[in-house]
Amino acid sequence: MKKHKIGYYSIIILALLAILGMFFLSPIIQNEDYHNFSDTHTILNIPNFWNVVSNIPFLIVGILGLLKLNSITTHKIQYFIFFLGVSLVSIGSSYYHLKPTSNTLVWDRLPMTIAFMALFSIIISEFIHREIGQKVLIPALIIGGVSVLYWVVFKDLRFYALVQFYPLLAIPIILIFYKSKYNLTAGYWLLLLAYVIAKILEQFDAEIHHFLTIISGHSLKHIAAAIGIFILLKTYLKRKDISISTKK
Repeated sequence: MKKHKIGYYSIIILALLAILGMFFLSPIIQNEDYHNFSDTHTILNIPNFWNVVSNIPFLIVGILGLLKLNSITTHKIQYFIFFLGVSLVSIGSSYYHLKPTSNTLVWDRLPMTIAFMALFSIIISEFIHREIGQKVLIPALIIGGVSVLYWVVFKDLRFYALVQFYPLLAIPIILIFYKSKYNLTAGYWLLLLAYVIAKILEQFDAEIHHFLTIISGHSLKHIAAAIGIFILLKTYLKRKDISISTKK
């Protein structure tokens, strides 16, 4: 069996298992203790200062990406929405951390789904088929938004968890079993690594804060994730479209 066929069936089977698993799971309720971050210091009249300002790197890398669109690709819409989503993550997450509650968390999660879904469609375009990725974009964005709305209305995070974590499982499969039309793909692996590091930092928020005293794990999570996106941006700017040279 050809390599891309294995990838195709793996993605489909993973999707079916993820969807079936969602229905077998009990409703996932938002744990209100999630909002109790270890660092609550107010500096310059900004509550939860470091958790708020550590979102600035998202805004910087998001704006840089938007400014560099002409150097990244001629097919801009997916990349535009991705970097716009990253910029909005900075605003939404900052707003949430000023007063962490489930109500404000909506504005943190909504732009994250925009960035996640746009990135997923980009990877499909680059590794599987450009037009398929473009066609997936709008439905994926709608599904991402609906997953947040579903949580708000039904107080159930199962759909949101599916939307967030399925791409994270499917992306490595795509990277392994499909060939990119570009010569550099390490940026995607480094972004995934940065995401894993960010989740670890988030998990050990209090312990890291106790050890470092100045800054918490959750604040470092924001910085690690933004660094991963910046590395991806640098990859975009350095890479070459090898599909063009192959056709010549």
